[in-house]
Amino acid sequence: MSLPIARRVQRVKPSPTMAATARAARLRAEGRDIISLTAGEPDFDTPDHIGAAGIEAIRTGLTRYTDVGGTPALKDAIIAKFARDNELAYERAQILVSCGAKQTLFNLCMAVLDPEDEAIIPAPYWVSYPDMVMLADAHPVILRTDAEQGYKISPLQLERAITPKTRLLLLNSPSNPTGAAYTRAELAALGEVLLAHPRVLIGTDDMYEHIWWAPEPFSTIAQVVPALYERTITINGVSKSHAMTGWRIGYCGGPRAIVSAMATIQGQSTSNPSSISQHAAVTALNGDQLCVATMNEQYKRRHDFVVAGLNALPGVQCRTGEGTFYAFADISAAMQAKGLHDDVAFCDALLEQQGVAVVPGSGFGAQGHMRLSFATDLGSLERALERLRAFLSPA
Repeated sequence: MSLPIARRVQRVKPSPTMAATARAARLRAEGRDIISLTAGEPDFDTPDHIGAAGIEAIRTGLTRYTDVGGTPALKDAIIAKFARDNELAYERAQILVSCGAKQTLFNLCMAVLDPEDEAIIPAPYWVSYPDMVMLADAHPVILRTDAEQGYKISPLQLERAITPKTRLLLLNSPSNPTGAAYTRAELAALGEVLLAHPRVLIGTDDMYEHIWWAPEPFSTIAQVVPALYERTITINGVSKSHAMTGWRIGYCGGPRAIVSAMATIQGQSTSNPSSISQHAAVTALNGDQLCVATMNEQYKRRHDFVVAGLNALPGVQCRTGEGTFYAFADISAAMQAKGLHDDVAFCDALLEQQGVAVVPGSGFGAQGHMRLSFATDLGSLERALERLRAFLSPA
């Protein structure tokens, strides 16, 4: 007997990053020597002072339900963070705390997209964006980019993509998977286009704001184009910046009406995020940020090592990133040399033959690429590059 599954679910595919991570874990459990460069997760432990705040929350009884949208203390810490880092002013009613920025993004899509609406998504994109849009019964409109344009959309591309059905633009800078980041001038140019289309909302995913080494400081679009403030939802979290992936705290600031609608959706799904995690996140945002800078230095060192190593491999080209802990390499020439028809086959063969797990670029909307996470130690990265070289060497 076939049990019914909703059509909206049938349109959605499993996350390729999670699938690759799970496969690497299964092979490792079978005794294989696997180097996994799949997961977008810091290899650092949560800093001690933040962990201590979580323990304090348990010991002092901060273990009950909170307001759906987050505790006043955490909302105030987020307001202070936006003011300090991004020159953005919010009130508590404009802040929503969720179970990770992934839920924040899902809430946003569900709150603002109706059937037949369109959401513009630059590619390469984080794997979940198109599926979230489809779960909201809307249509993802993918804007393709390549290394020559720095994996960033142009104002002309954006202008041509906007239609009367366009409701949302999802912008991720610095980008997962490419590490590419928009400059202030580039954000301003995109903003000029968006100012002419007042129905279009902007969801800006700033999760990697503090994993950053570009020449100019990080900027977010509502900061650069203040006239877009009233229709921009600025999304962030503590998972990447403070090595708190398992704590599941994401947040956003935005227009009251939209944030309220997002909170309504959250109230009928998960309700509030963990009270313990929220207490720890207050310490993360309000406390000494030296731990963030220290981790960033390590990521930059690994980035330089991995990008140089990839570009020394035959048939591989990798653009220098401005942030994140990912390298996104063009492997189209290497695929051809190996006689492999696509990047999925390439990554499968690399895993089977050399025990190196990476994620195919097609999962991010960019066929002929692979994404490597360098959120691991330099020794593992060195061994992974050695195995890649062996895989690509003529037999």
